[in-house]
Amino acid sequence: NRAPFEMLLRVPGIGPKSARRIWHARKQAALGLDELKRMGVVLKRAQYFITCRGFAGAHPGRGSAGRERITRALIDPNVFSGGVEQLSMFSPPAVDRLVEQGVPPRTAQKMVREEAVQCLARAL
Repeated sequence: NRAPFEMLLRVPGIGPKSARRIWHARKQAALGLDELKRMGVVLKRAQYFITCRGFAGAHPGRGSAGRERITRALIDPNVFSGGVEQLSMFSPPAVDRLVEQGVPPRTAQKMVREEAVQCLARAL
């Protein structure tokens, strides 16, 4: 409900005619999915790119849970590796410090990874 006209034109499923209709209609009130559908927006294509009254988008990465899932995927080396792992000569310094304090190595790795996920999730 705040995108400029040029950005509306870039959304798949919203053509010039629908973009003009949206532009004029939202001056009166915030639009919802029903209004967009009546204006001729192809929601099957546009749903991944729009937010409107009562609809936050069909994107799986929205919200805090989605952000955390994305950051876990970015940090987890197994997500895109297909079962192949690159060996490292050294573990991260934070893991080494925890191991020196008596924390088991696997637990230390999990703790460092969780801290990184939380940090990245806050940054998103």
